[in-house]
Amino acid sequence: MTAGELLPPDDMTLAAAGEALASRLPVRGGDVRPTRRSYYDTFDGLLYAAGRSLVHEDGHLELVERDSGAVLCRAAADRPAKPLFARELEPGPLRDTLADLAGARALLALVELRGRERRFDVLDDERKTVVRLALAEPAVNGHTHLRARLRITPVRGYDKELARVRATLEADLGFIAADQPLVDEAVRATGAVPGGVSPKVELALRGEQRADAAAVAVLRRLLEVMEANLEGAIADLDSEFLHDFRVSLRRSRSVQRELRRVFPPEPLQHFRAEFRWLQQVTGDSRDLDVYVLEFGDFRELVPEAMRSDLDPLLGVLEARRRDARLKMEKALRSERAVSLLGEWRSLLDGLEALDSAERPTAAQPIAEVAGARIRKVYRRMRKMGAEIGPDSPAEAYHELRKKGKELRYLLELFGAPLYPGEVVRPMIKTLKALQDVLGRHQDREVQRATLHALAAEVARRRDGTGAVMAMGALVGRLAEDEQAARLQFAERFAAFAAKDQRRLVRDTFA
Repeated sequence: MTAGELLPPDDMTLAAAGEALASRLPVRGGDVRPTRRSYYDTFDGLLYAAGRSLVHEDGHLELVERDSGAVLCRAAADRPAKPLFARELEPGPLRDTLADLAGARALLALVELRGRERRFDVLDDERKTVVRLALAEPAVNGHTHLRARLRITPVRGYDKELARVRATLEADLGFIAADQPLVDEAVRATGAVPGGVSPKVELALRGEQRADAAAVAVLRRLLEVMEANLEGAIADLDSEFLHDFRVSLRRSRSVQRELRRVFPPEPLQHFRAEFRWLQQVTGDSRDLDVYVLEFGDFRELVPEAMRSDLDPLLGVLEARRRDARLKMEKALRSERAVSLLGEWRSLLDGLEALDSAERPTAAQPIAEVAGARIRKVYRRMRKMGAEIGPDSPAEAYHELRKKGKELRYLLELFGAPLYPGEVVRPMIKTLKALQDVLGRHQDREVQRATLHALAAEVARRRDGTGAVMAMGALVGRLAEDEQAARLQFAERFAAFAAKDQRRLVRDTFA
């Protein structure tokens, strides 16, 4: 039920409902007016998950509580004609709150409602407004009519009056609490699902389930996420579409490697090569997305007097990003990419029916297969990490990081649904702490190399000389942070490889 919206009795018209309200409550207003109300959220439903809705109506954007309908913050704004980013709003509470909730994600139009509405102010004895009511006959895009409903908007400081009004509406006039918010009903009427498309993989696997069946369930879900994010990645609606696409792609490649013996060898070899190609053709775009998005952090690393000198570098990165995106778009729209995803789905659909002669672990319980892989990858990481010292080459850190991703994906995709959470969750947390240091080390190494490679191109731009000098200062700071990551590595690795952790891995994943 939703506290802020009520449904009138089935046989009550909009006019009759208005008359009923006026007969039992001290109200002002009630004229019928046309309405146009638009709702927005991120593709993955970040506002929905936070219990919020973003609404545009009457020249304002409002962030409201989904349950109560209370307006949390609002700002005058034109109706967005394109994907909206929090950073594009005027400074104020609405921009700050949306930035916290949505981050770098675009706020996309979910649904638009048009129809008729009667608005009332409920008054107290002093003729002050204590509750606002809106009795609406909404329709999706003006065509698909939804149930009439009464929207209740509380006024700060009048909680007792709100409770009395609601009691009157329900007990005396026959209104009932709506079983879902209006926006959810409207979204469902369009064929979509409220809450957006999550990139998470949350499956109820069973330990005794065949390994190939469990792998298929996980890989199908990862394919769904890839397909859901593909068009947004190509259209560049926001950077997270490509990020989520690539994360699901990497996870799929990890399952292909770690559970390779549930697949027939020859088809698997083909798909591993093709998925590697897909990772490569999207890599430059994602790397440059990160450089542009995090450029403000780069500026913060150099002396304040030099920060504006980095503008030519930003120009070069943005130009390279545009070029990379054009190449990526061509690759993702190619027959090769389209056929790849379709053929991969076909293999997954028929995998369990294939002869298991060439698939030695296909029929084994997934807990047995996944547990063995987790133990083996964990042992391999311990050995690799024990060989790393302060003077080890950057490649040693990078290889450990790659192996850590393999372990993390095994834990998240198979460990979490199959093994005790009190073991898996802390293990993932410790692994993530190690990965953060390894990732920082790798990022700084690559960033320094990239800046060196771009220096000549930046120098040719207007004000390029000052930019190159600022880049030199930036390279120095990046090198310092890379060294700091090396110094932190030993502590993080010690926690990951601790004796009690080794015992838990041995006992849990046996």
